Amino acid sequence: MTSKTDKIAKTKYADSVPRSRTAQSWIRFRTHKRGWWSFCLLIIFYLISLCSEFICNDKPLWIRVNGKNFFPVLFTYQQNDLLMNGVSRRMTDYKSLIGKQDVRILMPFFTSGPEETFSPDELERFRRLNLELRPVAHTAAIQLSADFAILNKIGEIEYFSSLIPSVLEYCKTNSSIRQAVDSRLNNKSSPAVDLELADGAVLISLAPFTPRTAPPNSVRLFLRSRETVEKQTISLSSRKSIKPAERWTWLSDEDAQAISETIEEAKSRDWIPPVEVSAPSLSPEFPSSAIFSASLETVSWPFRPVPGHPMGFDSAGRDVLARILYATRISLTFGLLLVTVTCLIGIIAGAVQGYFAGWVDITGQRLTEIWSALPFLYIIILLGNTLGRGFGLLLACYALFNWIGIATYTRAEFLRLRTRAFVEAARCQGLSGTRIMFRHILPNALTPIITLLPFSLVGAIGSLTVLDYLGFGLPPGTPSWGTLLQEAQSHRSAWWLILYPSLALFIVMLLGVFIGEGMRDALDPKPYSKME
Repeated sequence: MTSKTDKIAKTKYADSVPRSRTAQSWIRFRTHKRGWWSFCLLIIFYLISLCSEFICNDKPLWIRVNGKNFFPVLFTYQQNDLLMNGVSRRMTDYKSLIGKQDVRILMPFFTSGPEETFSPDELERFRRLNLELRPVAHTAAIQLSADFAILNKIGEIEYFSSLIPSVLEYCKTNSSIRQAVDSRLNNKSSPAVDLELADGAVLISLAPFTPRTAPPNSVRLFLRSRETVEKQTISLSSRKSIKPAERWTWLSDEDAQAISETIEEAKSRDWIPPVEVSAPSLSPEFPSSAIFSASLETVSWPFRPVPGHPMGFDSAGRDVLARILYATRISLTFGLLLVTVTCLIGIIAGAVQGYFAGWVDITGQRLTEIWSALPFLYIIILLGNTLGRGFGLLLACYALFNWIGIATYTRAEFLRLRTRAFVEAARCQGLSGTRIMFRHILPNALTPIITLLPFSLVGAIGSLTVLDYLGFGLPPGTPSWGTLLQEAQSHRSAWWLILYPSLALFIVMLLGVFIGEGMRDALDPKPYSKME
């Protein structure tokens, strides 16, 4: 049995063994907490997205029919294989098998596929009941001459008929109104005037006036009833009930009963006429009222989040959670492949220019400048319209234009290292140029390239999202963050189409930036160098 002293001795021996620069950089990267945890989280997110079919899918994980086992999530089956109906078409509607006898089925946790389109009938049970109580405002206007004679009447004049004589008498005796009327008739600017009558139940007002070309010969006086209740909007599940008499205590028993009947009737009909109820009044001469309306929510796309679909639906009736999960896999896979391909191209191009220098370097730089001047977006549009949009075409086009930055860093490092002593020693040994470049110089030139990789990944994901948003990216129907954000622009009220794709894009890009910061600090030797 190994003693405790032996373990301590082995640990000290292991710590005393000199480590390579790569091992030292890896240890320093792990001590950078923000970069290390961001790296772990990004790997976890990518692994989860790789298992999207097992987490969110409309195809079962496992089915047992007639004593046979099937795995639709991995394989494609014909209808005859499962239903024994002689139909050789591909089986698509697996959910119809749920609940049948002699059929055992295991579905994923979320039973929505990225391409599955739901019908409004499937969401009928999630429709909410919208209740609205709004006050009834009575308004009217009378046109007055200079001697306060009525020239014209507009609006609900019958409601204020008992008050009009008092209004005219009040206007003749009130100094503020007389002064305001005189200013208007004399074509002088005058502010608005607001006064109360009938114990505050009626408001009379004059609109603000600015001088005109010709002075007016009459003045319009506005009458408006005061609202005693506030507008209220309530949205609740159609399975829940509400007691009007408890929520609005000022309702009479008859009005509360009418509202209750309206609510119950609205649960089974798309539209019912509103109900007018009495509201508290400030004066018995001017009764107040309110309109109560109830209606069921209309199921239209995009639709809000509901149980079982926590991120809602897009404009085509597809589950947003499924599309975001699959879009995460596509975006990260695209970014990783693009970074890998561009690194290979950029390292080879930069190494050749930096190692040979001279006319090779000058020619390569001029060709690189010409290539970088080509309009990338126009080429993407042209190739997409000619060959059809696809993942491979988009990756190839991006790789052909995205290697220039890495080639520039590689060239600079090779120009710096090509005159070092270890390179001259390798040449004296008769090693080939290719072996010197990629066996001796490249390992010492990888520091800026590795530091650039996380930021290149972030840029690739952002570029793919932008192209999808503009409509020049992946083929239509492919799950994409950019496509969801494009739909959100057309449906501003669908907050879930704005929040969740933006949040997914923000988190992935933020983690990539934190990883880049951690790698930069880990590969920088200055903070860790000591003078001995």
